[in-house]
Amino acid sequence: MDLTGKNKERYVKETFDKISEKYDFMNKLMSFGLDKFWRKKVVEVVRAKPGMNMLDVCCGTGMLTIELAKKVGPSGSVVGLDFSENMLEQARKNINSLPEKQNITFIQGNALKLPFEDNYFDGATIGWGLRNLSSAMSGIKEMRRVVKPGSMVVSIDMGKPSWPIFRQLYWLAFEIVVPFLGKVGAGGKQEEYKYLYKSALAFESQQELAKMFESCGLKNTGYINLAGGAVSIVFGMK
Repeated sequence: MDLTGKNKERYVKETFDKISEKYDFMNKLMSFGLDKFWRKKVVEVVRAKPGMNMLDVCCGTGMLTIELAKKVGPSGSVVGLDFSENMLEQARKNINSLPEKQNITFIQGNALKLPFEDNYFDGATIGWGLRNLSSAMSGIKEMRRVVKPGSMVVSIDMGKPSWPIFRQLYWLAFEIVVPFLGKVGAGGKQEEYKYLYKSALAFESQQELAKMFESCGLKNTGYINLAGGAVSIVFGMK
């Protein structure tokens, strides 16, 4: 399977269109409910504050977007961008009864060609999205372009654990257990959840990604390991 360039874009869009309805349920299941804590940590790292104008790239069902909106409050605003219309439809359902819906805007768009002018946002996040882009570096550069000087660009994604035994169990779970959960918990979406394993395996480690952030012109780059390095927050400042 060729997962590069336009072929990857098409495959990823089709995959997430298919799993959108059960996406939030599966995230809670696979993270043992820790996903909400992880999102709150991202909001902390991106330094979101009341009144700020934030961007959430590859926003999916909008769960990180919602956490950002809670932090910036009614005087702030958050734009959630994704290229899967099905995921955005689920995101709109997720905010329908929330007070934060007033300062959230969801738009369909390409993370590699963000439809915003330079130096527009006070910070940008991307949750489990960089490894789905045909060019992670291009995505980082685009986020850097649209944030103001002094603002943070933050990614949360799967990491590469370094502890020997835990690392083996982690990859075994990803290769076998996660696709099985996709089959029984997401309406037979076993193949779609196999992609999550393949993309995580091929993705850069948190150390390599922090270096990529630096090569894209971001300063004070680094990473924070969560769940023993199975998940990692990578950050940099413009």
